[in-house]
Amino acid sequence: MPEIPWGVDSEYARLTDALLCAPENFRWLHTSQISAATLASGIPFDRDLALRQHAEMVGIYEQAGVACHFLAPDPALPYQVFARDSSTATPTGAVLLQMHQSWRRGEYAAVLRFHEAAGIPIVDMITAGAVEGGDVMIIEPGCVLIGYCEARTELAGASQLAEIFRAQGWEARVEPFPARYVHIDLLAVSLAEKLAAVCTDVVSGGLLRWLKGRGFQLIDIPEPDAFALGVNAMPLGDGRVLSSAGATHLNAAMRAHGIEVFDPDLSMFTLGGGGPHCLAQALRREREA
Repeated sequence: MPEIPWGVDSEYARLTDALLCAPENFRWLHTSQISAATLASGIPFDRDLALRQHAEMVGIYEQAGVACHFLAPDPALPYQVFARDSSTATPTGAVLLQMHQSWRRGEYAAVLRFHEAAGIPIVDMITAGAVEGGDVMIIEPGCVLIGYCEARTELAGASQLAEIFRAQGWEARVEPFPARYVHIDLLAVSLAEKLAAVCTDVVSGGLLRWLKGRGFQLIDIPEPDAFALGVNAMPLGDGRVLSSAGATHLNAAMRAHGIEVFDPDLSMFTLGGGGPHCLAQALRREREA
């Protein structure tokens, strides 16, 4: 059987390789309205708990047959643990992205070194404006959703990335959303073939019509749940999804759809503004025949 090439053409086919970063340097910063609310609440950050939670998540990946690859952690980059954001996968390899916030811009270095060392093709690099990986959602083969709120991903960068996908023959939808939600993967995630979790109270009517027009069944997630990372989940393929313990509404709905759900406690990360989808970037998934 030929080796699966690097890259992905869906968000939900069987995941074979994922990119993560150990949380040894992670701490909460005022990076979004989510982390700002956590810091204002007085909830203490527990580094040891964060390390244990991340290790449990890695164990789930490994038990699911996913090869875990790791960025080299940099003490200057506490939010590097959210490995989704510094790159994105395309069907033919990676696109290196440009982070918006100054304390995350240095993440490009470890990502570039990793891809070069691993021999993963770098298709392109974003230069026109900020784009972060949480705003890139490969809805299904041939179709990508790219969100922007200007506070993180900017329209100029999102448009440049859309053209990179279009050059590969893909449909690319560039979608605005409120900055409160940081990235589009807090509002919409493709979970399985023709099934997506969506916060219908927040996303545009145009996006809902677009998804339904493509035949998607939508699991509606209430806005308070979405703000608490209750949409943010990582499909593993073969009817399996990595979620988090706090996403109770989503987890119950997925199980009702026959999906096997893994829901570890990831509270140290969700309180800091990122969930399971934010914590890993898909490097390789099986392709549809």
